[in-house]
Amino acid sequence: MVEDVNTDAAGSLPGGEKADPATVFSALAEIIYQGSDPGEMYSAICVAATLTVRGCDHASLMLLENGRYVTVGASDRLAYAVDELERRTGDGPCIDAIEEETPQIDTDLTTPSLWPKLAAVLVAETPVRGAMGFRLLIDKRKAAALNLFSDTPNLFDAESAGAAAVLASFASVAINAVAKGDDAASLRRGLLSNREIGKAVGMLMLLHDMSESQAFDLLRRHSQGLNIKLADVARAVIERKGHLPLDDAD
Repeated sequence: MVEDVNTDAAGSLPGGEKADPATVFSALAEIIYQGSDPGEMYSAICVAATLTVRGCDHASLMLLENGRYVTVGASDRLAYAVDELERRTGDGPCIDAIEEETPQIDTDLTTPSLWPKLAAVLVAETPVRGAMGFRLLIDKRKAAALNLFSDTPNLFDAESAGAAAVLASFASVAINAVAKGDDAASLRRGLLSNREIGKAVGMLMLLHDMSESQAFDLLRRHSQGLNIKLADVARAVIERKGHLPLDDAD
C-alpha cells in the first residue's frame, strides 16, 4: 500500500507549463556544467519535467543496471513509489520504453490500459491517472528511461509528448557526456545542439503531419545531402519556422 506520498511540489497548478522552458533548461544545464552529483543531476531532470511538460505532476529516471531496474532520480516521493510499483508488477511505461525502444503513453489509466496490473494499483492507491515513458540511450545501449506521471486523466497530449521527447534527448546527452568526463564546453555544445534537433523534429512533425522517426530521418537526409552538421540543419529549420533549408529555393 502506498501511504502519504501525494506531494505537490508546485502548488495547486496542474502539472507542467509552470515555468519558461528556456529558463528551466538554462538552470538544468548549469547544474550539469558544474559537475554536480549524478543523483542531483537526475533529480533535476525529473523536476524539469514537472515544470515544462504539460500535465506532468511527477517524474522519475530509471536505469537498467546488472539486469535490475533502479530509480536514480525523482521529482518527489510519489514518483519513487510509482517506480517501486512498476518493478513489483513487472509492467509499466519505463520498463516498456527501455525494452521496446519506443515512447510509451497511456493518457487515462482508469480505462483499459497498456499496463493493466500497474494501472489497477495506481488507480487504487495513488492519484496518478496518466503515464508516459521515454527511452534514454546510454553508450548506445537500452539502459534508461524517463517516467512522467499525471494526476489528471487525458491531460497528456501531443504537446506533452513532444516536450518530454526533447527533455529525454537533453537528458541522454547530459548523462552520456558526464559518464565520459566531457568538459563543460563540449557538454554545452552537445546539449544546445540536441535541444535544437528536438525542437526542429517537433516543428516538422507538426507542420508536415509526420512521425518522430520520419521527421528525424528527414533532417538526417538533408544533413547528408547538404553536407552540413545535423545541428545546423535543425537550427535552419527553427529559423524558417518548420521549413527545411532547401524549401526556400523551391
